Amino acid sequence: MTGGPMAGGDLVVRNALVFDGVSADLVEGAIRIVDGTIAEVGDVGASRPGEQEIDAHGAVVTPGLIDAHFHAYAVSMITSRIESAYLSYLALAASLRLRDALGRGFTTVRDVAGGDAGLSAAIDRGLIPSPRYFWTGAALSQTGGHGDHRGAEDDVCFHGGHMCELVDGVDALRVAVRSRFHHGAHAIKIMTSGGVASLTDPLRPAQYSAEEVRAVTEEAGRRGSYVAAHSYSPESIRHSIENGVRSIEHGNLLDPETAAAMAAAGAVLVPTLAAYDAMDRRGDEVGLSPVSAAKNKQVLEAGKYAVRFALDAGVTVGFGSDLMGDLASDQLVGVRLQAEASSPLDALRSLTSANAELLQRDDLGRIAAGALGDLVIWSGNPLEDIAVISDEGRARTVVSRGRVAVAAS
Repeated sequence: MTGGPMAGGDLVVRNALVFDGVSADLVEGAIRIVDGTIAEVGDVGASRPGEQEIDAHGAVVTPGLIDAHFHAYAVSMITSRIESAYLSYLALAASLRLRDALGRGFTTVRDVAGGDAGLSAAIDRGLIPSPRYFWTGAALSQTGGHGDHRGAEDDVCFHGGHMCELVDGVDALRVAVRSRFHHGAHAIKIMTSGGVASLTDPLRPAQYSAEEVRAVTEEAGRRGSYVAAHSYSPESIRHSIENGVRSIEHGNLLDPETAAAMAAAGAVLVPTLAAYDAMDRRGDEVGLSPVSAAKNKQVLEAGKYAVRFALDAGVTVGFGSDLMGDLASDQLVGVRLQAEASSPLDALRSLTSANAELLQRDDLGRIAAGALGDLVIWSGNPLEDIAVISDEGRARTVVSRGRVAVAAS
């Protein structure tokens, strides 16, 4: 599902300050990657040169970044245009979105609301340059929920498309979940509150019944997987976690009491601060509707407080971008915003080890023997200056699967 193209041979990165994905302390030394897996960190003998050697010149090297809320098929802010497009077009456009994400330093993405076995296979076989790719398939939405893009006055039929599918009722949801896992989905995405992009549903009320949510989480649990829920408000977050949801997407209206409930349930928060900032600044440019612009105002400032509430409560906080259409170019803005909402160290943990924990992969998001060979060599120290990452003009060398995927210019 996420194995990727054939891994590289023997690569050594020397003279590095290594951020391992967790510790605040940087380790001076080197990293050796053999056949796509990290073999040694620290004192890598100069007498054993690698087939390829990179001198980091004292700069920080981090694990490859992980974007846990990515939309490969989101070529427009107008959802109906995505859902009615030819899949062949969306896949070609997705290849460019994935390539650009890799160039920014994201060596893994989780596509929540999109993706399919065909795109995943193309990535696994090395047909396109891409981060490692985890996907949920079309998100599940109740009729009239966040995944229902129809306006109140639209007399059109819509049952599902490439990013969202309308599925109502326990039995139908079980079939939909089983079908997604049959085709290789990593996890399941559901909509349990209103959203900015949808036209007819308010943000706060919970969506889907408790029985419907439980049906989805039970099916995912039997597969050893989990459910991610689009959810903004305390009431919808509690509705989700009380019925087995593990990953709360967005969560902008989170309060301290609900954050404590998330911590007790072992739920993860995936904030997507870049999306609201980008829609606020660039909404006119991308055709954001007046309804969506008004909703965006409700959650724009709240998101940064949600991150702090979650961290203070002991919730694992990941990182996501959730950028649609041309707003995808703001992916790294989210890194700066999350660092401002927490700290550069917290943001780096969110981008690496926390997101790896969410993905249930202890071989990602870390620099340690046995971890996969995904690294980024930055031009400085992002713990001191987050612009080393968030400024796309700053040089970076991206190592993916043990090979240099993007060389610093």
